[in-house]
Amino acid sequence: MKRIIILSVVAFLAACSNNAVKTNAAAPVATPVNEVAKESVAPQAMPKAVTESKMEVNPLTDPNNILSKRSVYFDFDKYNVKPEFKPLIEAHANYLTSHPEASCKLEGNADERGSREYNLALGQKRAVSVKSALKVVGVSDKQIETISYGKEKPVADGHNEEAWSQNRRTDIKYQGE
Repeated sequence: MKRIIILSVVAFLAACSNNAVKTNAAAPVATPVNEVAKESVAPQAMPKAVTESKMEVNPLTDPNNILSKRSVYFDFDKYNVKPEFKPLIEAHANYLTSHPEASCKLEGNADERGSREYNLALGQKRAVSVKSALKVVGVSDKQIETISYGKEKPVADGHNEEAWSQNRRTDIKYQGE
């Protein structure tokens, strides 16, 4: 009986040691799930052309950038800049101060109501108002030109408040546009 027990134990140990060797040799090493995910999404170097093209995005034309917005709107018969347009003006001012070679033209506009002379004067006051706001943030006089078109260049046709409110504006146009 002792022999049977000893032979069983030896046979068992021999079987275990053989399986361990076979298992270790044949079975792949288990990798935790997190490490597999890291390996499969390892960052790769971006081609040079792709990285360069991303760096060359013009903030003035990028629709996701505030600088692509170019109009400051005014209330009827007013030329003071409304608080809602101050971030827009500050963004353009920051752009101009960081690009001293850049310059812009501020085009003042009015709706169709009022005389030609009155609307030209009102459009000029609106353009000058935006210019003053830009200068407060540090933009140089030589970077800004003002002009008034009065009621001559409407963006919205119509004879109602919806159209008029779109025409009471100052547009910011950069050199070369």
